Amino acid sequence: MTPHSSSAPFEALPNPRGGHVPFAHAALAQAGQALDEQRDVARPLRQAARTLRDAGWLAAARFADTLLLASPLALAASVPTPPPPGMPPRPALDHDAPDDSRIREAFRHALTDLAAALERHNLRELACSPTLYAHQRTLVEALAEHAPGVSLAYEDVALHGRPIAVATLHAQPTQRLAQARARFEAALLPALKARQSSDNGAADTLAQAAFGEMDACFADLASDDPYDFWRLAAACARVLRRGIPFWGDQDLRRFYARCNLLIGEHAHGLRVAPQSFVRTSLALLWRDYALFGAAAEDAADVELLHDYGLTVDWHVAGTQDSEALWEAESAKADALATRVAPMRDLGALVVNGNAYEDFLQTADAAMLALGTQARALSLRPADAPPDPAEALVAAEAAYRIGAAAWALGLGHVGLLADALGLAWRCTAHAAVAGGKRVGATPAHGAKPAIGPDADAIDQANEALRAMLHKIAAGVAQPDASATVRALGAAIGGGAGGLGTPAAPLAAR
Repeated sequence: MTPHSSSAPFEALPNPRGGHVPFAHAALAQAGQALDEQRDVARPLRQAARTLRDAGWLAAARFADTLLLASPLALAASVPTPPPPGMPPRPALDHDAPDDSRIREAFRHALTDLAAALERHNLRELACSPTLYAHQRTLVEALAEHAPGVSLAYEDVALHGRPIAVATLHAQPTQRLAQARARFEAALLPALKARQSSDNGAADTLAQAAFGEMDACFADLASDDPYDFWRLAAACARVLRRGIPFWGDQDLRRFYARCNLLIGEHAHGLRVAPQSFVRTSLALLWRDYALFGAAAEDAADVELLHDYGLTVDWHVAGTQDSEALWEAESAKADALATRVAPMRDLGALVVNGNAYEDFLQTADAAMLALGTQARALSLRPADAPPDPAEALVAAEAAYRIGAAAWALGLGHVGLLADALGLAWRCTAHAAVAGGKRVGATPAHGAKPAIGPDADAIDQANEALRAMLHKIAAGVAQPDASATVRALGAAIGGGAGGLGTPAAPLAAR
């Protein structure tokens, strides 16, 4: 993971082979012109949001929806009227409306940056870009002044529509948890104070030592369960610390403080991590890898992201000059690809013909592996556990389809393929956990390792196959949200026994 420097207002590199949504571009241009002329902005924004949603660009569609909601505030803002030629400006009067031009300018910048981001064809950037999220949050905060309770969290944008696996907190001796929290709290306060003080070597050294101590607490609390929350916390903290020069330390300090509260809840018997905090941690961990890609040394974090249904591209390390050149030449490459290859219309989405054929080949090979594993899972005896290795093969096949779909711009396909990969990943881990229980005495109240329902996986597999057949026939991809929700419910329903049961405390 290597953050790159760029003069552009975004973070990730553009994707010249990605698809286009021309009707959404035109609608956003109309919205900008309508704003300048004080005309109806809602109609083109509604068209842009609908078109982006049809194309599967769900994060961009949500952004357009936010613009739509905020458009009345932008249009209601006072517009300064220049005086007639030869006349002095009118002095301000007591009954004049307050200066609310700030929301109008924020709206204009958000609209401009969304249109520019669409030109980069990078769906992961649209979901994870802090620049784009900051625009949405500004608009939501303006809306909250008129509709209290309206809010928007980063993970709501980054993980929009994605099912998330359940993360657990394994039972441990009370004394051990108390000692861990005491160590964590002793390190937390110096870390927060040190980061808030002036930049100097001593303060930074003290903060790094405190962060290291808290990370050691995560390691002590974590179990070998792939879905143990403290494994996720350790990875998230490590990535946040590495990104301080790029993002600052606000997210890191907030993350450690919230982990401190969770350790206390863990000590009081909580056994499932709050889903909201799991989503926050995943979004922060995924952000850097989604934007900048992963390097060979990040393999462990990539595997962890795969356990939670998230994929990344592998980043080929380059210099800042080479990345700046890529940024500058991407528009030319996009135009060249449009000229040398035919374009294919898939409903609202227009894709490069060569990239389209490459995607179909990748999807065809991956679906063969998925079909084989799905049949094996459905035909196994009722009391026979799935083969973990075969389930992992199926998960990787689904993730290959998802990665190819995101690169081409097929958002609905990518969302379903990633959810299916998550289901297979959970199946593999449940089978491993079930194997560990063979011959062992289950802990009191332990649930069997069942994993997601096989019927739900089979139905999602067939839905993905049907989507790919439509795309191969040149038909628009259907909305997969209902299938993804059903698969997410199966993943959550089968998550009770993914971890190895804890031994009775008296035996430790």
